[in-house]
Amino acid sequence: MMHLQMVGIALVCAIAIRVGVGYWTLKRASQPEAEWQSRWRRAMTTFVAPPLLLMATAVAIVAMEAATGYRSFESYLSYGLSILFIGAGIFAWGQLSWAALNARSKLCRVPYQSIEASDRTPLAAGRVIDTPTVFSAQVGLWSSELVVSQGLMDHLDDEHLAAVLAHESGHAHYRDTFWFFLLGCLRRLTVWLPYSEALWQELLLLREIRADRWAARSVDALVLAEALMSVITAPLMPLESICPGFSCAAPRSRLAQRIDALLESSPVTDRLHLNVWQWCVMSLAFSPLLTIPFHY
Repeated sequence: MMHLQMVGIALVCAIAIRVGVGYWTLKRASQPEAEWQSRWRRAMTTFVAPPLLLMATAVAIVAMEAATGYRSFESYLSYGLSILFIGAGIFAWGQLSWAALNARSKLCRVPYQSIEASDRTPLAAGRVIDTPTVFSAQVGLWSSELVVSQGLMDHLDDEHLAAVLAHESGHAHYRDTFWFFLLGCLRRLTVWLPYSEALWQELLLLREIRADRWAARSVDALVLAEALMSVITAPLMPLESICPGFSCAAPRSRLAQRIDALLESSPVTDRLHLNVWQWCVMSLAFSPLLTIPFHY
């Protein structure tokens, strides 16, 4: 019965975090004066904590049930629900891993080359897909590679192309392909929780804002904004689902937020520190694991 109660408590806490904190997070994000660094911390905490709480609870229950020979209907029920949830997590991870590896294997057939300006000045190194679609992305997981389309290179002049490539270097610097691969697993696992899609879209926007501001360190912010305006409405390609791209479609309101954040004078920080309540929420997510030693 205790383990079934743990499942219920974890489920109630996960929904409460998403309903209460999630609503407040998204409401604050819609306010013009909201700083993107604060939005990032709140959205990340609210998005990540509930699925981690559920997964930690499932792992704790499986560990405790496996260590005891006693079985009752409640034990079987809690054990079965936990195994089902862990299995769903493994399936989501495997599905996204297969998609990422499949995309990487297809791109490996495209030659790795130097991406040059019109005067043969090297701008970056990556793979160029022979398609008229305007597209750029980082592909891979921890160590990603730059992928651009011939259409992008034909569409932009040297200055704006350099701005796009600087943006992509920001994704590579923050290893967005790897971290958003993991976040994508959590998204698929708990898509049924309240505000999952809204928080996911908020994180995608903040990911792009962070790469924009990274690029503004090396290129003119106005040039980057112009390049953003030029390619933001370009058609999507299938790779967009597994790798962050500069040209991902976004509503005009989000485009305005990206440009506003890009033109801010506040400094860019690599580390976004959590505050006290955010650390408390994240600590709560792993608290079920502390019950394992006391079970014996």
